[in-house]
Amino acid sequence: MTELPQDHRDIHTLLEIMRRLRDPQGGCPWDVEQTFATIAPYTIEEAYEVADAIDRNDLHALKDELGDLLLQVVFHARMAEEQGDFAFGDVVAAISDKMIRRHPHVFADATVEDADAQTVAWEEQKRRERASAGHEDTSALAGIARGLPEWQRAVKLQKRAATVGFDWPDIAPVIAKLHEEIEEVRVEFDAVARDPGDMGARDRLEDEIGDLLFVAANIARHAKVDVGAAMRRANLKFERRFRAMETLADADGHALAALSLEAQDRYWNRAKDGEK
Repeated sequence: MTELPQDHRDIHTLLEIMRRLRDPQGGCPWDVEQTFATIAPYTIEEAYEVADAIDRNDLHALKDELGDLLLQVVFHARMAEEQGDFAFGDVVAAISDKMIRRHPHVFADATVEDADAQTVAWEEQKRRERASAGHEDTSALAGIARGLPEWQRAVKLQKRAATVGFDWPDIAPVIAKLHEEIEEVRVEFDAVARDPGDMGARDRLEDEIGDLLFVAANIARHAKVDVGAAMRRANLKFERRFRAMETLADADGHALAALSLEAQDRYWNRAKDGEK
């Protein structure tokens, strides 16, 4: 049996570990059974766990989560190598080449005025790359992955449309549009309430809620706020306050589920006040 390299900080150690795990003869049965499709959900999950560690400013956890995410890259690269497509070194070469190619202001003689100008240049370089690769879709929206979380895809669609000038000039009309969409949601919600069996009304309600969320994502884009980070913060805030509600109610000898909404709301306000 091949001995593992002693320096565990060396990427070759991790590559050898994965090779051994995937060995059909002496590897791990679970690892051997995996495919690109079965590993993909873990890859997404690990990326979110990296973001969670960053949100919590937990650098010790971030180190571990980045390792878990790196393992996903190594796992996919190993499976590709086994079927003769590419290896980990090819992944490294591809991203290195891409970073050099897309940063001519750093690695060549080009100049950019600021980060916004760099974003425009980046998208133009991506467009040229798609064209040179023979992709027939010439739309400004070409190349935006459908597998992205929908909130992230919404922002990418909006950013890409903005590169050709299709964008609100400032935040005021976006806020106005938000109020418009809220009213349209209210109208369709009332229609569903009047006739819960009206599937057409339910479809319209889903459409209007989608429009509302799309505009909310646009507000975040204009504010230069990451939608995912904002939602994670909101989720953490809700969880923190709800758990505090449970603790407060339990200390008073009450089960939260047994209380009226009015009583629960008082505990919610106490939980909020406790954060000030």
